[in-house]
Amino acid sequence: MAKNAGLLILSLSFLFFLFFSVAVSRNVTFDHRSLIIDGQRKLLISASIHYPRSVPAMWPDLVAAAKRGGVDVIETYVFWNGHEPSPGQFYFEDRFDLVRFAKIVRDAGMYMILRIGPFVAAEWNYGGVPVWLHYVPGTVFRTDNEPFKSHMASFTTFIVQMMKRENLFASQGGHIILAQIENEYGDIEAVYGDGGRSYSRWAVNMALSQNIGVPWIMCQQYDAPDNVINTCNSFYCDQFTPSSANKPKFWTENWPGWFQNFGTAKPHRPPEDIAFAVARFFQKGGSLQNYYMYHGGTNFGRTAGGPFITTSYDYDAPIDEYGLVRLPKWTHLKELHEAIKLCEQTLLYGTSKFLSLGSHQEADIFEDSGKCVAFLANVDEQNDKLVIFRNVPYNLPAWSVSILPDCKNVVFNTAKVRSQNSRVEMVPENLKASAGSGKLPWQVYTEKAGVWGAPDFIKNELVDHINTTKDTTDYLWYTTSFYIDGNEFLSDGSLPILTVESKGHAVQAFINGRLQGSASGYTIKLEAPITLTAGVNQIALLSMTVGLQNAGPFYEWLGAGLTSVKISGLRNGGLDLSQAAWAYKIGLEGEHQNIFKADGNHDVRWTPSSDPPKNQSLTWYKVEIAPPQGHEPVALDMQSMGKGQAWLNGKAIGRYWSLTSSVYDKCTQNCDYRGPFSPDKCRTGCGEISQRWYHVPRSWFQPSGNTLIFFEEKGGDPTRITFARRRVTAGAPA
Repeated sequence: MAKNAGLLILSLSFLFFLFFSVAVSRNVTFDHRSLIIDGQRKLLISASIHYPRSVPAMWPDLVAAAKRGGVDVIETYVFWNGHEPSPGQFYFEDRFDLVRFAKIVRDAGMYMILRIGPFVAAEWNYGGVPVWLHYVPGTVFRTDNEPFKSHMASFTTFIVQMMKRENLFASQGGHIILAQIENEYGDIEAVYGDGGRSYSRWAVNMALSQNIGVPWIMCQQYDAPDNVINTCNSFYCDQFTPSSANKPKFWTENWPGWFQNFGTAKPHRPPEDIAFAVARFFQKGGSLQNYYMYHGGTNFGRTAGGPFITTSYDYDAPIDEYGLVRLPKWTHLKELHEAIKLCEQTLLYGTSKFLSLGSHQEADIFEDSGKCVAFLANVDEQNDKLVIFRNVPYNLPAWSVSILPDCKNVVFNTAKVRSQNSRVEMVPENLKASAGSGKLPWQVYTEKAGVWGAPDFIKNELVDHINTTKDTTDYLWYTTSFYIDGNEFLSDGSLPILTVESKGHAVQAFINGRLQGSASGYTIKLEAPITLTAGVNQIALLSMTVGLQNAGPFYEWLGAGLTSVKISGLRNGGLDLSQAAWAYKIGLEGEHQNIFKADGNHDVRWTPSSDPPKNQSLTWYKVEIAPPQGHEPVALDMQSMGKGQAWLNGKAIGRYWSLTSSVYDKCTQNCDYRGPFSPDKCRTGCGEISQRWYHVPRSWFQPSGNTLIFFEEKGGDPTRITFARRRVTAGAPA
């Protein structure tokens, strides 16, 4: 019998595999209440997981954790600039293997929402649009502009055809049940005038012409036509009303946390408030809600937008940056999802009735075929209340919703967190030499301050940084020389003052090869005393970007780089060098040599050093290391370094910057969940480094011979860099 039972299980598993593998068309439509799949209304819980913000080795576990958390749908943007880095040249490998990610979702038995955009915002560099498109003659983004529309249509069609070839749309038997065109355009459409209105209509028609067989959505698009579902993005969407009575109420971005900028404290959103918002949404007729983000992940390399978005995109999400569930948030929402799913049939097919229970207390009742569901809400921001519902008393904590799947028994209250907190430790581990014990085999390479090799060009003006580099690098050198007569120095010995103005994002000033000062910001005014010599002096200014603007009207026209360079405090008053003959060099010599890649130029003269230099600017550090112990997720502790970029085995970890947040920021260790949430409500870490640890995926390590490379812009101590293993244990109940 045991043998026969085993054969039976194998046969059933094979049939189950065939059921999900054979393309059987699914009919996906919608009515005023919900999405309809094969004739059945669906109440859907969705979760955003962006495939390039993690690595393929993490994808199965991330999707599985979402499914265990009660999620039905995985949602992702499609990142145009990651997939088409140059016109007509496409990339779909490694972290950008969209089809592989989609099939992992499918094989987990989950639905998928594909937000093609292809503008995505998303705190992603340039909002996901390729920088090269800005330099196609005559192009203006996101308006009635032929070059932009042509490239947007071509990429959208390319993605749609890719999905069709793999039979991934539900109409082909796949699991993609919704697709999105454009993104939050309704918030800025009016700025573009008639061009904006005609563009949004064009985008709709272009999308519909793709014939994907499932509905299209447009978030924050208040004038979406009847055959496209407009959706809500916000911390709260219970009061959202679709643009037509024939459309369902969808919430495409429920923000369970927030992103972080370098130099700011960490934002957090309490699980009680997230659950309150979700329960209120379904209480008020919603039928699909998506957490943006459910797993935020990491802005690897130079993918962070902003400017100044951190490399971590943790987002205080239910699954943290490293792929570990965050308690009690993940569990509290899981229990919420279970409670809501108990109500699905009655919510979607029943008739609803509103009942006031007090000045800030109310009930929404749904009844269908003898079944009854009730949501009891107390929207008072301070006071708990005792209410009477159907002759039964119920205690409602402030700012909470109780769910009664039978109109009698409370199975869940949003303010009552029953799961444990997770205790997170970053366990330090020293870097170890790959060959075994002994000192780390550091190697050093120092960049020249200023133009290395021949200049790329010389111009008698200060040029825009982004227009010059076209975002091929963060770095642009501005270099010129000037003559100072010895009689120009002031007799009191006071030093001349260098004043540099810039559109951002950061700048370092070198005089005769020595660092004189640095500054950063959306706009910059660097003022620094400088040491000059009688005769010819060279000034070299390193302009740096820290992620490009990712949203806003006409955002592609926002520049960066120097606008004015002056020297004051001389006998003749000073010098204005803004119109001097400036020599320009795009990028660093080390970048051009690809010294951070395994197949980079090995002619670079690395200098071995058992004691590498500290607090030295413009320095590359290289070291061969062993992988960290154990199997826990790994980070680099970079608190001893200044600002720069890091790589492991040629893979870009991202920008690092040990910038501290202000001690005057509003931080709290005990966040009150009650009342409307905003990103500044519940921050922690004031006066601390905004990002200390940088995720390094385990799958990037080799058994031995791992090469770590850092480029340090300002100066730091590489000998104090350590690994940190992220260890999570359950703590006390929340």
